[in-house]
Amino acid sequence: MQLYTLKSQVEISIEKAINFKKTIGLVPTMGSLHDGHLSLLKKAVRSCDVVWVTIFVNPTQFNNKQDLNNYPKNIKKDLKMISKISKKINVFSPEISEMYESKLETEDFDFQNLDNELEGKYRNNHFKGVGTIVNKLFNLFKPNKAFFGEKDFQQTRIIDILIKIKKFQTELIICPTIREKNGLALSSRNGLLSSENKKKAAIIYKTLIYCKENISEFSFQKIYDNCKKEINSLSDFKLEYLEIVNNESLKKEKKFNLNKSYRIFICVLVKGVRLIDNILVK
Repeated sequence: MQLYTLKSQVEISIEKAINFKKTIGLVPTMGSLHDGHLSLLKKAVRSCDVVWVTIFVNPTQFNNKQDLNNYPKNIKKDLKMISKISKKINVFSPEISEMYESKLETEDFDFQNLDNELEGKYRNNHFKGVGTIVNKLFNLFKPNKAFFGEKDFQQTRIIDILIKIKKFQTELIICPTIREKNGLALSSRNGLLSSENKKKAAIIYKTLIYCKENISEFSFQKIYDNCKKEINSLSDFKLEYLEIVNNESLKKEKKFNLNKSYRIFICVLVKGVRLIDNILVK
């Protein structure tokens, strides 16, 4: 395992890999790694000759300064976890000034209004920041394959559009969500929860299962009302959104149609900690 902090170092290594016709895999992360990230890395190692993982807390995708400041960081622990997977993994962990040379500017992209739905509705310019940093990383690493988790499904759709806009020769690999025993989706933010709230957060996945099981029985509004009442009854818990959308367009649906596939998205604030999840309904 090698650790790089400068783009110039990465460029030399990537040029060599391309010259030797190596398959390059990229796993972008913001660090504070967990088993979900490790599952992406393991898949990348199995399917690529050269694997890069980035550890960079991207400031432009945070609309809340406190959220940015509170985001967990533990680079020593991250490197230890990575080293146990494979020696062929390279790590890129730059300073902010390396990725944003003069000031924190974002690029405008036409994400077909998807950046204003779900997470984008509540996190102003979030996906503009995501698009900006992923664009920078794809230009730097020129990956043949990029690995992302299904937990951030809306983000994967945004990146898929970005790939088409920029004509990147990159295959987007979406890997299944890894969960705690109680169903809670693994997230770096889980470490900010108290042990009691982490147990109670099992309600997030239970809510998705409830929605999936009742989607053809009740109106979407009734499902929403029932779930909101249940979640908001817990101390420290607040439902930010729960939406049933078309799995292809991610547009909000109002009633069930047997011939369609749906995806249910949820966001719950637990004492200010933002937890998201989603589930597919075929």
